[in-house]
Amino acid sequence: MNMNWKWVTLFFVIVFLFIIAGCGLMEKTVLADLVIKNAKVVTIDKANPRAEAIAFKQEHIIAVTTNKKIQRYIDEITTQVIDARGRLVVPGFNDAHVHFGGIDPDYIDLRYISDPKIITEKVAEKVAQAKPGELVRGGRWEHEMFFDKKWPTKELIDPISPDNPVVLSRADGHSVLVNSFVLRLSGITKDTPDPPGGEIQKDKKTGEPTGIIKELARRLLKYGAVRVQRTPKEEEKRRIREWQAAFDMAAKLGVTTVQLPPGDFEMFQKFRDMGKLTLRAYVGQRLDGLTEEMLQKYGDLRKKYPLENDWIRFGFLKGHIDGTLGSGTALFFEPFEDEPEKSGLPFQSYKELERIIVEADEMGFQIGIHAIGSKGNHLTLNAIEKAREVNGVRDSRHRSEHAQVLIDEDIPRFAELGVIASMQPTHCITDKRFAEKRIGLERCKGAYAWRRLLDTGAKIAFGTDYGVEPLDPLEGLYAAVTRKDRAGEPGEGWFADQKLTMEEAIELYTLGSAYAEFMEDRKGKIKENYLGDVVMFDKDLMIIPEEQIMSAKVDYTIVGGKIVYKRSD
Repeated sequence: MNMNWKWVTLFFVIVFLFIIAGCGLMEKTVLADLVIKNAKVVTIDKANPRAEAIAFKQEHIIAVTTNKKIQRYIDEITTQVIDARGRLVVPGFNDAHVHFGGIDPDYIDLRYISDPKIITEKVAEKVAQAKPGELVRGGRWEHEMFFDKKWPTKELIDPISPDNPVVLSRADGHSVLVNSFVLRLSGITKDTPDPPGGEIQKDKKTGEPTGIIKELARRLLKYGAVRVQRTPKEEEKRRIREWQAAFDMAAKLGVTTVQLPPGDFEMFQKFRDMGKLTLRAYVGQRLDGLTEEMLQKYGDLRKKYPLENDWIRFGFLKGHIDGTLGSGTALFFEPFEDEPEKSGLPFQSYKELERIIVEADEMGFQIGIHAIGSKGNHLTLNAIEKAREVNGVRDSRHRSEHAQVLIDEDIPRFAELGVIASMQPTHCITDKRFAEKRIGLERCKGAYAWRRLLDTGAKIAFGTDYGVEPLDPLEGLYAAVTRKDRAGEPGEGWFADQKLTMEEAIELYTLGSAYAEFMEDRKGKIKENYLGDVVMFDKDLMIIPEEQIMSAKVDYTIVGGKIVYKRSD
């Protein structure tokens, strides 16, 4: 009897050992397609903030662990292994507000110029290449960067463009410089009144239009442009080439998701169908002038591109309440310091803003309102609060797009109302050059108030507002941790108490942005079962001097477990 029990016991021990061994074998069969090891992984996962290695299987992360433990996921033949050699790895950057699209090789880029004469030179070059009547486009100029800080006028471009319409957008996209050719076609003269929500800038002495057209006055413009003749096939090839350039730029910069307010689904879907889509897209639509027909269309798009999708998803409805600080059209309670006769231009009445927000909220849409000035943000919060009163409270995650200047009373309301501050840190270091001149020191205390918002429990999502600002996340990270101009001015930075740590800035650019698009449960962290979107840098952003941040390079961008960019130089 005792002998039988010994055999039974031995049998169960052997079976148990086989089970343990079998489990180990089963675990080892889960082999990774790609592994990064010997890395400094900043995960943005509070439960596991640092790691050394990551394993990817298909589109997802299957392990975030140590160099020793990662070995079990590696097959010497089938697993691609990247030896990071100590380099920094962070989640892929998610640009929460970006005007993303094809890169037009004929567009005249005037970013960062300080001499207005360069406008004349570059337009002359492009006009020389154009046919008579062909539209010449460009922009991103910023008159506050000119040595005289004066608005440019049509006299800069009239002499060299008598036979071509010329349209040059200001960096913020809310004002344009046009030549007399365009003014004539548009019927704009010194007697043309400003339309509601817009301004035709006029010379104070002569009353003649200067060529600067602001906000909704841009709707008056007619170009009468001669179109370049291309066959449909040629046009399609051109569009694909332009969009491919945009995707390549994003991959090179470590941008793995873009949130468009609004955008076109067509090219994202086309590249997805071709197997060439290298970033994820949250594509918004227009809210202003909301109608039943628009709501029906948006409902159909939402079904076609649901939130459950990981690649192309229906985004938020984008509306406007005001303009920009740079153009002097942001909406404030008090007049501008440098233009005391003005306090901004309302894009629409508060009554209309409230109507469209309440209607869209009732249909379950997420809403983002372009709000720059303190009054613009105040009215936006009021309308969202009204929607909650009328329709009830839900996890709506409505957004203030920019949330640039706030009054003290409104800062805690973001958390109270569940409104996301969708902010672009580079706006701070661009606008700070003229912000105090425009709105004074006291109002600037509520400008780009990242720390004050976070301290109340508000959610912040970072982005760039590309093409208003460069797409490069490194410029945003630099701005967030320094609040200094790009040249690296001395001192502690502009309102230094609002600066963030590097890890906080990365979190707002990854997990914060993922939350803004309802994806924090599967994106924005380097975590097991999360989507495999990560970026590797050549420098450790966590410890390098601040003046080196913008010179760091992306070595790898990985989206959905696949390498979409590898630096070769």
